[in-house]
Amino acid sequence: MTELPIVVMTTLPDGETARMIAQVLVTERRVACAQILPNLTSLYIWDGALCCDSEHLLLLKTVPTQFQAIAQRLKELHPYTEPEILALPIAAVSEGYHQWLLRAMQPQT
Repeated sequence: MTELPIVVMTTLPDGETARMIAQVLVTERRVACAQILPNLTSLYIWDGALCCDSEHLLLLKTVPTQFQAIAQRLKELHPYTEPEILALPIAAVSEGYHQWLLRAMQPQT
């Protein structure tokens, strides 16, 4: 098996924005799959104040070599001043899913 995939995650203010960014990254074949989890609540400190916002979580399945390009693309497309861009390692993956993920990211001919 080649290098294990990663999950890149970011939060967005609404479903429409999450869907647009997901569609761009899948269409560009930077990620094999994007999942949008709606209606989570995020609490954090921003500019010295406690914030509590409703957000959507975007999970992106990809390979480690795409992380920098994805991070750059998210910075270009994301409405937040400083978006959350995290990569989580995957400890194990089924061979079939892993092969599908790699094929899904290949450029179309």
